[in-house]
Amino acid sequence: MAVREARVPVLHEDRPAHGPHDAARKSEGGGAGVQLSRTATVVTSLAAGAAAGAVAKTTIAPLDRAKINFQTSQIPYSWRAAVRFLVQSARSEGAAALWRGNSATMARIVPYAAIQFTAHEQWKRALAVDTPHTAQQHPIKHLIAGSLAGVTSQSATYPLDLARARMAVTNATEYRTLRAVFVKVVREEGFRRLYRGYPATVLGVIPYAGVSFFTYETLKHKYTEHFGPPQSALSSVLCGGAAGALAQTASYPLDIVRRRMQTRSYPTMLATFRAVYTTEGWRGFFKGLSMNWVKGPIAVGISFATYDSIKGTLRDLAVTLQS
Repeated sequence: MAVREARVPVLHEDRPAHGPHDAARKSEGGGAGVQLSRTATVVTSLAAGAAAGAVAKTTIAPLDRAKINFQTSQIPYSWRAAVRFLVQSARSEGAAALWRGNSATMARIVPYAAIQFTAHEQWKRALAVDTPHTAQQHPIKHLIAGSLAGVTSQSATYPLDLARARMAVTNATEYRTLRAVFVKVVREEGFRRLYRGYPATVLGVIPYAGVSFFTYETLKHKYTEHFGPPQSALSSVLCGGAAGALAQTASYPLDIVRRRMQTRSYPTMLATFRAVYTTEGWRGFFKGLSMNWVKGPIAVGISFATYDSIKGTLRDLAVTLQS
């Protein structure tokens, strides 16, 4: 799930990569005639992705906590109720309570975002859709690359996501630290509980990550075609925001199921679907979505723009040091 002058995202590089029309291949860092090593490419992606995730999630942490609270309860959602929850939390526990669970979020989102952005570049390379030309020729493969990046990162960091959800919906006395969450869950509920809700998560991340990366890079390519490079920071945020809104809507019902399974004792994903539908109707699967339409695009826009900016800076620096 970001602010840059879009110089070097892999999709928009002028370097050809696959096919007979590929003359001279330019650097992934942006410098003509200088090619970054694979190690430098991966390291810059990891660093930029980690920073992008941290900045984006910290920005929208209070809204995220309110969303999780409504996702995991049967309390009817409204903007007024969400604001009331945030105000009451700040009054009873202090303003820092609005960022409660953010340490768990950072512990998860830093490796998650680093892995996801890096995996996306590697999956695009593996599927031969790492240039604008090949991406346009094979849109399904381009979509699949984003989905595979999401599955890769989610699989690697899922227990941290469960810990974040637990910390967001409990008071400070129950789980004081991230370590306390893991110790208590494993001791009282067993190790497998750390992966409760994983199938729903993977099913949700497939459309979310696929639509998000595909939409963002497609919009950026269209922008570059019409206005030319470099792309402004604002346009990157707007492209990312549009991608985030579409991706959130496509995957939101499964996000509801995931949160319920993480914080309650439903035995299966199907049982969770039935419970939500029986008690809240079909609207229960979209509870809090309006908040996601605000926080989601903001987070995704900031994340993509920050990633592109930091990655561009790091790769320019790497090219300078390497040449």
